[in-house]
Amino acid sequence: MKGEISVHELARDFGSLRAVNQVSFNVSPGEFFGFLGPNGAGKTTTIKILCTLLRPTSGRATVSGWDVSKNPHDTRKSIGVVFQEPTLDDRLTARENLLFHAMIYGVPSSVRKNRIQQLLEVVGLADRSDDLVRTFSGGMRRRLELARGLMHEPSVLFLDEPTVGLDPQTRSRIWDLIRAMQKERGVTVFLTTHSMEEAEGCDRVAIMDHGKIIALDTPDKLKSNLGKEVVSIQTDQPDDVRKTLETVAPAQILSFEGRLEIQTADAGVYIARALPNVRARMQSVSIHKPTLEDVFLHLTGRTIREESADPYAHLRMIHHSRQRQSE
Repeated sequence: MKGEISVHELARDFGSLRAVNQVSFNVSPGEFFGFLGPNGAGKTTTIKILCTLLRPTSGRATVSGWDVSKNPHDTRKSIGVVFQEPTLDDRLTARENLLFHAMIYGVPSSVRKNRIQQLLEVVGLADRSDDLVRTFSGGMRRRLELARGLMHEPSVLFLDEPTVGLDPQTRSRIWDLIRAMQKERGVTVFLTTHSMEEAEGCDRVAIMDHGKIIALDTPDKLKSNLGKEVVSIQTDQPDDVRKTLETVAPAQILSFEGRLEIQTADAGVYIARALPNVRARMQSVSIHKPTLEDVFLHLTGRTIREESADPYAHLRMIHHSRQRQSE
């Protein structure tokens, strides 16, 4: 079906390293689907398989009804892609970049001019259409890449960490643009990200770690599995405080870098009962509703830190694997 993605037991090996491990999921037409996980989790490898840039070691994947391994040409015609790495030709103007893409994808010459103009207006670059891309800011280039990805009217738009390196204001503008285009055009959006805020805006989120999908549901349902509230305690004695809390008020307690997180149905009751026993060993305490960060911490025992994002981790992983093979 147009706009649908179906993945069954997908795997990809780089030598002895299994980057994607028996992954299965489905994405409905018009859905905003998120792949959340740290760098090196297998997100980029998966998206490259779906975009026909890598062949799977085993398993099967279809995009808009096309088998990505057996029908790569038809698959490419049905998708638009915005990768982490810039791929625009900065020696060309914005209009020339879109025209070049339109010609490659066989967009009829009779509609190219109007479609290019419409997309430039949609992404707010009509007044810079004849300027060289090398004069554009990072945010402007990202907007132009979005326009290019939609130039041939794909049924699926793949976004691989599309806002890495952008300032918060530009990120917000990019996401407003993506959501507006997704709703207006009915295109299926497949996003990979390590940003909790970006994942919160998806219809459904698959959490990936070490090549496997460890959870998949709507953001609200994923968070609801943790209870109604989370009590966060900062302490320089996490092991001692945890033992005391487990004795006086049993609950699900997670520990990370001097912070204890307790999942509870009623934070007020828990604090009144438990904290008097550890007050002298506490540095601070706070209460918040469960977030996707809490979900990831609960599932993996660690957090995703955006400031440690490394867009080239995937490339180094492959390079390291090839080095081991040649030794």
